[in-house]
Amino acid sequence: MIGRQFKRIFLVAFGLLLASAPAFAAPVKILMLGTSLTQGYGLPPGTEIPVVLEAALKKKGIAVSVINAGVSGDTSASGLSRLDWSLADHPNAAIIELGSNDALRGIPPAVTRKNLTAILEKLKAAKIPVLLLGMMAPRNLGPDYAKAFDPIYPDLAKTYGALLYPFTLDGVAMNPKLNQADGIHPNPQGVKIVVGKLLPYAEKLVARVPKKTP
Repeated sequence: MIGRQFKRIFLVAFGLLLASAPAFAAPVKILMLGTSLTQGYGLPPGTEIPVVLEAALKKKGIAVSVINAGVSGDTSASGLSRLDWSLADHPNAAIIELGSNDALRGIPPAVTRKNLTAILEKLKAAKIPVLLLGMMAPRNLGPDYAKAFDPIYPDLAKTYGALLYPFTLDGVAMNPKLNQADGIHPNPQGVKIVVGKLLPYAEKLVARVPKKTP
């Protein structure tokens, strides 16, 4: 009789313990929408920015899944055109790396601004926090182009309350030791530097994701 009562008490207590235990949080899904820099052009598999960034965040104990939505040659218009498709993965946050190919092609900065604005509008409507990766215009396009292009990123980040990483290739651009033979795309060592500088911003992005209540 005593044994049966003890068993019943144990089962009730165990059930209450399970009910009060916190549920394991699902990994935060981060959509990284971008160009060949995101895709990992010319890099060995496993050394792309999204992969290395995910590993760096996990090393800090942050459960994440970084979705590589980079396409080589994409302009801001191309990124906008496939945003809805990318959102089908139901990301919790987004990193936007677009505009570099606009500048390389000499697309009017007003067009780039319009497309990035539309992207941020969609993400805002979906209540998805954003980290915007800035880019600078090639100086061979002249001071007027740079004057119109460079402010796009800080302006939009301020307007939409997005986090801003001022220059995607900070510490890597123009360094032959950190870039592939084309002088544009980072090599694996360059990727490590990009991710190292980007990591604190990515941590802040994850912190902006609303916590789900059990």
